[in-house]
Amino acid sequence: MKTKTLLAGLIAIGLTGVTAAAAVADDGPFVLRIRAVDIRPANQSDAIPALGVAADKIDVSSKWIPDIDLEYYFAPQWSTELVLTIPQRHDVSVEGVGRIGTFKHLPPTVTAKYHLNQNGVVSPYLGVGINLTLLMNVDLAVPGAGSEGAPLPLRLENHSIGGALQAGVDIKFADHWYGNVDAKYVQIHSDVKLADGTKVSAVKVNPLLVGVGVAYRF
Repeated sequence: MKTKTLLAGLIAIGLTGVTAAAAVADDGPFVLRIRAVDIRPANQSDAIPALGVAADKIDVSSKWIPDIDLEYYFAPQWSTELVLTIPQRHDVSVEGVGRIGTFKHLPPTVTAKYHLNQNGVVSPYLGVGINLTLLMNVDLAVPGAGSEGAPLPLRLENHSIGGALQAGVDIKFADHWYGNVDAKYVQIHSDVKLADGTKVSAVKVNPLLVGVGVAYRF
């Protein structure tokens, strides 16, 4: 009798564990996440002696942007995340010269993420990946630096490929719903050229992106 009671208890415990695991699994392998992200460029640049511009004096503006990402769990603790946004415009300034124009960029990023406590209410994660930044709508010119005091047009490369590092945490607050805090360091760089293709500087934007948002897992 005692053996049957013990066996029934073990089965009940086992079923409880299976039910708990199923409840977690019911969230599904997909996560749709929306964030507000603060972009803080590192603004490292080569000097431009011909224009009297010292190193690290080219400034790409900081700004808040929206982003949306889709994440897929391909194993209990592993996932991959695709981060997207719409093209974003940045102002560019040069110390001692002032604002020299704008450009737009679109920076899709893919990361592989490891989740330290994927079944918990609080689930930190680490990620590493690759970023492809498309540069477009470049409208840059140094005032008075061209012939006869005309503006001197500048252009950028049309794309940048670099690495990405990621750390963050998901916090479950309801069935399928999570809060999220996320930080990424992304390598973005471009040569600065004259209209004829002559390179005059190289800029490493290398922004830190800190975001907050919500996620729905299904």
